[in-house]
Amino acid sequence: MRAQPTLSVSEWKFQRSTTTKVAFFSRNFWDDRKCFPGPENDARQRKLKDRTSKAERRALQESQRAAKEAARASGNQTFFMPGMWEAGTNPYGSNEKKGVDKKPVDKSGEKDKKKEVVVPEKDKRKDAPAPRLQFDDEQKVAKARRRAIVEQTTETKHRVELFRHLPQFVPPTQLQALEEKYLQNDTMHIHPAVGLKYLTWDIVGGNARCVAMLEAFKEMIRDYTTPPQKVMSRDLTAKINSHVSFLSTCRPLSISMGNAIRSFKLKIGKLRDTLTEAEAKSSLVSHLETFAQEKIILADKEIVKHAVTKIIDGDVVLTHGFSCVVEMVLSHAHSIGKKFRVVVVDSRPRLEGRILLRSLLAQGLKCTYTHINAVTYIMQEVTKVFLGAASILANGTVYSRVGTAAAAMVAHGYRVPVMICCETYKFHERVQLDSICSNELGDPDALVGVAGRKEFRELVGWDESEHLRLLNLTYDATPADYVSMIITEHGMVPPTSVPVILREYRKEPIL
Repeated sequence: MRAQPTLSVSEWKFQRSTTTKVAFFSRNFWDDRKCFPGPENDARQRKLKDRTSKAERRALQESQRAAKEAARASGNQTFFMPGMWEAGTNPYGSNEKKGVDKKPVDKSGEKDKKKEVVVPEKDKRKDAPAPRLQFDDEQKVAKARRRAIVEQTTETKHRVELFRHLPQFVPPTQLQALEEKYLQNDTMHIHPAVGLKYLTWDIVGGNARCVAMLEAFKEMIRDYTTPPQKVMSRDLTAKINSHVSFLSTCRPLSISMGNAIRSFKLKIGKLRDTLTEAEAKSSLVSHLETFAQEKIILADKEIVKHAVTKIIDGDVVLTHGFSCVVEMVLSHAHSIGKKFRVVVVDSRPRLEGRILLRSLLAQGLKCTYTHINAVTYIMQEVTKVFLGAASILANGTVYSRVGTAAAAMVAHGYRVPVMICCETYKFHERVQLDSICSNELGDPDALVGVAGRKEFRELVGWDESEHLRLLNLTYDATPADYVSMIITEHGMVPPTSVPVILREYRKEPIL
């Protein structure tokens, strides 16, 4: 055995402090230092010294490639590593070591294992989320129009270029055409009439839209009969897709509706073939009722129990717009005798805060009503902020009606805690940093007039101007830094715990 050479302090520091691996692992370093003495290192040094030319290396690669092809043709799956073509080695021969008995290898078992590990390309594509349609891609839009049940109008006269990738607003003037279209189609029946209420904005709110959709699905299931020579699960899934296409044409689906649809399709796919049609329909209707009961009704009751504990006597609670969960929280806190005041912040053009204001005043609560432009002045006397949400994304971003981000930002600046009340069925694994890549465009004509002020007519006839564009965004994204707490039916968690909720409390995936 050769003696292990010792390194000086400067040499050891060089090895520890260098940031360039080329210098540490270079050929000259190994030749000079000889840090690994022995026959293996000597062979490595001899190999490095005997440098081959480019032509020789190419010939070696060609010979190795030919040997691999021959091995595959003969059924031998041997893989070759550099150095196997040295003198005294036989790549096709035995690799036995002295004193070690060769054990027989069952190659058929290995082939079966390899076949089990291979995942088909179709299954890989199923695991990935479906890409959202980019409405600025003419080819994809044309393809979507051909597949759609009703005619989708994505072209508008005055589009904002930054948001041209989003589905453009469908004016209610197309209501008659849509009615004639779905009444003539036998596959539509009468159930998608709920979509026409989405189109006219008679049904708004994440929970209200989802419940209306589930009720329409229940009516469809009760009236459904399996056509002859068809399987119920496949034919019913196709019918569901046609209904969903109609609903998304009337108005883009909310995240809560998308989660409910995926849960329903998952239930359809799990139906056993031994069930009769009546039993399968009863199971599906029961699933829809259970989803609405557990994910929405009971979840809201649990959220109210947790949120009420955060309201104390003397509080000034601020909320924005209208949220059914926040309304339940404020009503329950007043019913149990807590003394507090509510500030309702509203924003144009829908002015949904007036609905909440009328409800709270009817119950006897002390309220203050203001618009979003005065939130900075009113925030000085606010102690807590309760907000609703259309969805909460995996990175803690709150996706809610436009104006929520402004209220949360001002509250964060005044160090007022911001609490979001949201059911977990609205959680989504998507990550979003802004409200540009995904949003919904509202009616631009809604921004023209002011309710009760007929003298404001400066924007009347705005569509006749070639240089004017009106943008009416429906949602905005509130960063997780502005949110203090998220109140769910599973408890009160910080925004950083949203992935934990998605992982732990989704025993049955609905995404």
